[in-house]
Amino acid sequence: MLSMKLIAQVKLLPTPEQADTLRHTMEQANAACRFVSDTAWETKTFRQYDLHHKCYQAVREQFGLSAQVAVRAIAKVADAYKLDRKVKRRFKTMGSIAYDDRILSWRLQDQTVSIWTVNGRLRIPFICGERQLELLQTRQGESDLGLYKGKFSLSATCEVDEPKPNDVEGALGVDLGVTNIAVDSDGQVHSASHINNVRHRHRRLRSKLQAKGTRSAKRKLRRLSGKEHRFAKDTNHCISKKLVAKAKDTNRAIALEDLGGIRKRVTVRRTQRATLHSWAFFQLRSFVSYKAKRAGVTVFLVDPRNTSRTCPICGHIDKANRPSQSKFSCVVCSFAGLADHIAAINIGRRAAVNPPFVARLEAKADPSLELRQSAVTSHPL
Repeated sequence: MLSMKLIAQVKLLPTPEQADTLRHTMEQANAACRFVSDTAWETKTFRQYDLHHKCYQAVREQFGLSAQVAVRAIAKVADAYKLDRKVKRRFKTMGSIAYDDRILSWRLQDQTVSIWTVNGRLRIPFICGERQLELLQTRQGESDLGLYKGKFSLSATCEVDEPKPNDVEGALGVDLGVTNIAVDSDGQVHSASHINNVRHRHRRLRSKLQAKGTRSAKRKLRRLSGKEHRFAKDTNHCISKKLVAKAKDTNRAIALEDLGGIRKRVTVRRTQRATLHSWAFFQLRSFVSYKAKRAGVTVFLVDPRNTSRTCPICGHIDKANRPSQSKFSCVVCSFAGLADHIAAINIGRRAAVNPPFVARLEAKADPSLELRQSAVTSHPL
């Protein structure tokens, strides 16, 4: 059986003394990473094996790290240079550090962890939700210690069994957009008006506070930091959960648009740039993908070209079929409806599951035949 990796994040509850020790440990570990990175850059040595032989003893002696923490620091630097070796890698003073089972052990029954620090092992309690506790039962590999806004957390890698995809009957098409976050081929609309209102309100408030520039304004900005992002993320979680549940209950796959690189391809007015670049469509797609895997639902990515300009009845494709942003009206057969709903239907049909072999052969000669044939085999409007 296939498995998928998920992250379970828990919040640590250290005492003030333990928190100071954790900070000092992170400072020392990241200082060691900077030292290793300097050595790697100066000597042009980037492989972990070679770096280990050059830096291991010095890291142990200069920074007071245990053997395994020194190994993980060297590995962190080597991994950072795997992308390219054109730019010297730098590490923040309080950047996250990796722990494996030799220097971190979990005790789930009383929700505590035993973690290595520069002052010895510490037993620290943690809190998390039921979902995280369930995921931690399948924890494997490393856990990352992080510090965000004065709060310590551990992010553990967990492996969850991925069920075999179900045999499906058709596909639930989903059109993604800015005005409507998602519209499925059944006609359900997930509007973006509430998210856009929140974004506009926060954008105006940030502009005013930044222009004010007082100490109280800066404190307010720090409190607002991340609030908009968390709101949008929660909305995407809710929408993806509903889409996957509907597809599973109706025994269908999910068809999504492949929107990779859309920000580079699309040109918009200056007033619309902020709205376009705050559109978290990739996050929604990733949420749908991993939730669908856990539910045994297949996800297809299809070419979004002309999906909102194609008539699902007669198959005619024309820019004139979109008289406005929200309206679709076919210039040939006069079929009309919500443009995003029409696009979702076409997306679902492009990902038709197990189409007839004859239709696929004919589509090579006439691409429009595939759409007309799928209109017969797919569900009606």
